[in-house]
This record gives sequence, C-alpha cells and structure tokens, in this order.
Amino acid sequence: MAENTDTAKLTIKGKEYELPIHSPTGGPDVMDIRKLYAQADIFTYDPGFTSTAACDSTITFIDGDKGQLLHRGYPIEQLAGKSHYLEVCYLLLYGELPSAEELEKFESLVTNHTMIHEQMHNFFRGFRRDAHPMATMVGVVGAMSAFYHDSTDITDAHQREVASIRLIAKMPTIAAMAYKYSIGQPFVYPRNDLDYAANFLNMCFSVPAAEYHVNPILARAMDRIFTLHADHEQNASTSTVRLASSSGANPFACIAAGIACLWGPAHGGANQACLEMLKEIGTPDRIPEFIARAKDKNDPYRLMGFGHRVYKNFDPRATVMKESADEVLELLGVENNPILQVAKELEKQALADPYFADKKLFPNVDFYSGIILEAMGFPTSMFTPIFALARTVGWISQWKEQLNDPQLKIGRPRQLYLGEMERNYVDIEKR
Repeated sequence: MAENTDTAKLTIKGKEYELPIHSPTGGPDVMDIRKLYAQADIFTYDPGFTSTAACDSTITFIDGDKGQLLHRGYPIEQLAGKSHYLEVCYLLLYGELPSAEELEKFESLVTNHTMIHEQMHNFFRGFRRDAHPMATMVGVVGAMSAFYHDSTDITDAHQREVASIRLIAKMPTIAAMAYKYSIGQPFVYPRNDLDYAANFLNMCFSVPAAEYHVNPILARAMDRIFTLHADHEQNASTSTVRLASSSGANPFACIAAGIACLWGPAHGGANQACLEMLKEIGTPDRIPEFIARAKDKNDPYRLMGFGHRVYKNFDPRATVMKESADEVLELLGVENNPILQVAKELEKQALADPYFADKKLFPNVDFYSGIILEAMGFPTSMFTPIFALARTVGWISQWKEQLNDPQLKIGRPRQLYLGEMERNYVDIEKR
C-alpha cells in the first residue's frame, strides 16, 4: 500500500469523518474509503468503477492525458520497438527485464510447453464448425483445470509458476486450433524451432499438403500485436480475472473468465467492429458520407477505431502499430483488397480533417491491428482470440500479484438498491 501522506475531511449529515489519502508513484491521489461504511453507514456510488481504485499494482501505468503507457516503468514504444513479446512477458511476470541467460531459459521453458494434452482435441470436435473461436477458447481454457491437476493449487508458489508458463505457452496452440477447426482444416502441431509469433502463424496457415515459410515481416508484425496488447492496467477483462481470482478459483478458470469478458465488442471486439465498419463503407468513394455522419451531432453513428476512452491525447500503441501496418501493406499490397483500400483512404481523410484533429480522434491500436490481421488473411472472428492470446500474460501477471497481496479479500461490490422493500406473499388464486 502507498504511504498515507494526507487526510480528507468528509462531512456526512453534520458529522465529520477523516479519511486517509494515499499518494501513488504516478497518477492521482487515492482516498481510502474502506472504513467509511463501518464508521458512517454509507456506501459510495460509482457505476463502471471509473473513479475507484480496487487494488494497488506495480505492473502497468497509464496516463491518458499524456498518451503514456508504461510496463514496469518502461514506455510501450521502447518495448515494442526494441524488445519482443516473450521478453515483455518476462518483464510483466517478474518485474525486471531479463538477462540474456534468463531470457534464453524463459523462452526455452515456454517453447517446451506449447503442446496441449492430446485428449483435449476432443473438446474442439464437440463444438459446431460455425462456433465463434472465442466460445471455443472459453471452453477449452476452462477445461485445462481437468487436465493439469499439478498446477491448480493457488497456495503453492511452484504450481502458480507452472500454471503461468503453461497458459502463456499453450494459448497460441489453442487459438490456432480454434481457427483451424472453424475452417475445416487439420490441426497443426507447434514447432520448437520457430519463435513465438512465427509458430502461431505456422499453426494457423500451414497445411500438411504444402510447405509453408513464415515471412519474417509478418512474424514481426504479429509479435508487435502481441506486445502492444500484453497488458493495459485495470480494464474490464483484467478486473474480471482479479474478481474471479479473489474467490480462490483456479488459474485456468480465472483466465477463461477474462476471455469471456474480452469477447464483448466494447472491449476486445473493438478491432473486429472496426473491420466490420470498413466492410459497411464498402468503397473509398463512400468515405465522405460516413465521415459526415460521424461529425453530425444528431446522428448516433461513430467511426470505430478512432479515439480511445482512456487516451485523451493519442494512443501510444497506435504509432508503433501504424509502422507495422505500413510494412505489412507494402509487403502484401492493398490493390486486390477493397477493405484495405477503404482503410488507407479513411485514415488519410480523417487525419487531414480538422474536426478529428481538434477532438483528438486519431486512429487507435484497434484500427491498425485490424488492418494488419485482415491483410494477413485472418477472418474477423479471429481478431478477439488473438487479442486474448496476447493479453494472457497481463492477466496472469495481475493474478499472481493479487495472490501475493496481504490485503486480498474476495470482491464484493455494493449496490444502490431501488427495488421494493419487504412485501407479504399473495396466494396465486388471490392475485
């Protein structure tokens, strides 16, 4: 807990209460209201928890006004530009960047845990072919607790560590298998000679009938997508993982809960919604029509992939993602893909429009990641599973941190009750 540096005086119904204020290393001060109910018999009301700190953390810091995102103090731009996903995983999990020897050992550990139990293949075949891959992932990840009994005891530090490595290592395999099953192709087993991102692309796009070589530019772009989505502070899915964890649930159940929450279009489905918007626009000549609708105060229409709830200036991840998008589109071209043609022209017109600049509605990470994944050949249904794959390390890091917190209590939000008070039961013949 941060040091108590000041107090706040709160007057309720004529009576004064003194509440401690904690000062963080970054961000606004926090007023500690934990004893308010016991002392004053009153709750606070904060739908969406937009003004409530539910925990203290040392993992990720966001300053939305500055457009700043830090992992363990390191700017995301530096990590995405100079590092790679598994090194960022190590940083999030253990708090420091690894030495060369530590990184090699960690990468080897992850690589050697990428296969899933062979019997788990039956779970995939139990789903309909047209099932959304996220539905499959929720079920399969939750079922991991039925297979890996040696890593479900959350009170054992070693078992927590084993579960962490297993989830990071196996999530690409599970996501790729969900994709292969949905398109009727055979599962492709992971390969230990490929790096994390290249291995995922190989499992998604190779087939037994032909040799497949992963293009290093695409692998690098995929790795950046993973890195830029690794963690994002106390968002909806991370809070869901923490809430599930607070009850003592096993790690696989907690991560499955996070995947379920991420599925929502307001969260992990944002890049899918962005591509669906581009499909709705259809052709570049229709872009002015949709921009005009977005600017019309009386029209509820909004352009997906522009602006961000947290970042009031710019999304620092978008700058890096745009570089990757440009590289991928240069490699694969946009000439034969109408959706990508619309995306490039929409970006150009929006950036040149003073309305978007004044309101700081710049293309965000979802806009560019959607373009990259579309260019690579992923269907929109796979965008959110890829997000879940990348975010797994963030969820695990937050889960581990919470379990080590001496202040851990089961989550129990309060409510503002507006329903009927006590009524007497009326027999059915008298109603």
